[in-house]
Amino acid sequence: MSRDSKGPGIGPSTLARSLAWLRLCAVFGQSVTVLVCITLLGMHLPLQALAAGILGLGLFAIYAYWRLSTRKTLHEWEVVLHIAVDTLVLGYLLYFTGGADNTFITLLLVPIALAATTLRVPSLLCVSGLAGLVYLTLLVWYQPLDLDSARWSHRALRLTGATLNFAITAGLLALFSHRQARSLRRQQVEVQRVRERALRDEGILAIATQAAGAAHELNTPLSTMRMLLPELRKEHSADITLAEDLELLEVQVERCRGILREMVAFGKAQLAEEPETRPLAEFIQLCLARFQLLRPEVELTLNIRGDVSDQTIRAPVSLRHALINLLNNAADASALCDSRQIELHVERDHGWLDLLVIDNGPGFSETHQAPLLGRSGKRSGLGLGMALTQATAERLNGELSVRNLASGAEVRLRLPLEVAS
Repeated sequence: MSRDSKGPGIGPSTLARSLAWLRLCAVFGQSVTVLVCITLLGMHLPLQALAAGILGLGLFAIYAYWRLSTRKTLHEWEVVLHIAVDTLVLGYLLYFTGGADNTFITLLLVPIALAATTLRVPSLLCVSGLAGLVYLTLLVWYQPLDLDSARWSHRALRLTGATLNFAITAGLLALFSHRQARSLRRQQVEVQRVRERALRDEGILAIATQAAGAAHELNTPLSTMRMLLPELRKEHSADITLAEDLELLEVQVERCRGILREMVAFGKAQLAEEPETRPLAEFIQLCLARFQLLRPEVELTLNIRGDVSDQTIRAPVSLRHALINLLNNAADASALCDSRQIELHVERDHGWLDLLVIDNGPGFSETHQAPLLGRSGKRSGLGLGMALTQATAERLNGELSVRNLASGAEVRLRLPLEVAS
């Protein structure tokens, strides 16, 4: 199982990409080092053996890049094999250049340091054990360097090699430690975001539970009133005014029962997680019909771009309620500025489906333009509309954003086209 799922930037695939980049740098650096030692320093080195090792590492680097480009899951054992190849090639080159006496012997520690930040303990033990075995082997079996043929003194060669080795090791460890720390910070931010989302969803679930209980409890008194109101109308049929009031009460009771039935149906649909499948234009019209029933005084302008009008959308029932919430908030915001005008624009932006709701209200304060929207800023209402809409957008891997316009504000509900089919 890949560990990439544990956090962004942490896992075998990330380590493999880092190793691929390091491998190319190693091929270049080793080639330059061998050429400098032969041409400038005049050292006698087994050029053919070293060239074979560097060429083999270069071919493996090409294979590693091809493997990463296949986009298949990279397992941890594959990364261990990649590290093993790098370690063995480095040991091979060190064998022909002095073995453990070579100042670059400490480069065997670099794969261990990288593996320690990413791989599990068994894999880390394998990498460490292989590096230790290579080191112990080079203590006994190696070909000594012919330093007498060099143009520089033994001390100058060792100091130069030690300096280069220190610079390379320190630079690599600093670079990857910084990248690892940055990945951990990103992971901590993501964990905090998930925790906040879980707390918010827990609050929404608590409210939904209370609403379900209230719907169950309200059904009994509504049924009682539904039975008594016709009897009262018969008893007071002579009183025309009272009869009209009783008839109005019957209508309101039926409306309440309809709302309760809709709440129950919505809850069942949410539990079943069965999305609605219908043309986008039809989905929008159903939302608007429901909204106009709730807010008949609002003047709504609809603009659907032609390239999305025939799009088929598959979305849960909560998306319909999310859009109605946005329209309702926009109507309330426009009413604050004595306006009845709101707009709904439906368009496609590359791989996204955008639902833009525009009002003529006072706009959002800086607090409510934060990425995670909690409230709409209205003085009335329960403050749940934007939170529920935000939750719906996140469940669909979408986004909810707001921005102020010259007159009013725009709320953008952006959904990936994967929602549409």
